[in-house]
Amino acid sequence: MHKPVFKDIYKRLENDLPSYLFYHDAAHTKTVVNQARFIAEKEGLSSEDIGLIEIASLFHDTGFLFQAEGHEEKSCELALKELPQYSFSEIQIEKICGMIKATKIPQKPKNTNEKIVADADLFYLGTSRYNFFSGKLYKELKFLKPEITDREWFNIQVDFLRSHTFHTPFAIKVLEPVKQQNLQELLNSDN
Repeated sequence: MHKPVFKDIYKRLENDLPSYLFYHDAAHTKTVVNQARFIAEKEGLSSEDIGLIEIASLFHDTGFLFQAEGHEEKSCELALKELPQYSFSEIQIEKICGMIKATKIPQKPKNTNEKIVADADLFYLGTSRYNFFSGKLYKELKFLKPEITDREWFNIQVDFLRSHTFHTPFAIKVLEPVKQQNLQELLNSDN
């Protein structure tokens, strides 16, 4: 693992992200890095691939340091600019950017590594902590769009859970059933 880059990026995320990012905070990035490593190990990937997946996960939301809209593009720009100083090659950075772009909604990952980062980013959808993280996301969205109503948020969640698909065998097997449960509980709460 490339310790200096992790230390530098985590420090920037902790100190420089806007305070209204209740969901897309430094803790989210750390969680995505850990979940991506976990899925990559489950999928039996090489240590080189796992290393690139971790870096892509580290950088995937760094664009929020600059803007919310289109942050994936900004995250790629930052990776392109900064990763060479940590001895990453052009080919490695290109792969990392592909993984970052795979987190853009709607997700369209093209290879195994991209699928892993995409699933790690939305891992919470298929966990018992769905309500906790969805609440953080709503708080963040409410700051950006104060006019949004609880009903609109409910509909956004239902539509998103219905349209979202996991991509890796692990996530399909383990997270998808819990995601479906979360959707059902959400629909039941509307009675």
